[in-house]
Amino acid sequence: MAGGGNAIRGSRVGAGPMGEAERGEAAPRKAVVYFCAHEHRSVITFAVEATAPDSWDCPKCGLPAGLDAENAPPAPKIEPYKTHLAYVKERRSDAEAAEILDEAVQLLRSRRKSGEVIF
Repeated sequence: MAGGGNAIRGSRVGAGPMGEAERGEAAPRKAVVYFCAHEHRSVITFAVEATAPDSWDCPKCGLPAGLDAENAPPAPKIEPYKTHLAYVKERRSDAEAAEILDEAVQLLRSRRKSGEVIF
């Protein structure tokens, strides 16, 4: 039997044309424009009573974006990954490293002689 039922097709609870009347009125909003170093223009919407931050991450490229189109914040400086050895060399001179190595070798040799270490 095609076409003759009472069912309302294509609808679900809350899908009526009422929209905001069902949910209540939206809070008053303001649009704030942010600019990044790649010249992207991002419009972010805030509640009127909210304080908009001075900077915002650009949704297009991820760089920091500011409120001034002429003076966008610079991209952050990315430092390369440092190895453990690079950190050690920052703290110790070559002379200190040689002294520590000599102490460790002497300790290992004395432990080997006493039979404490077998490798």
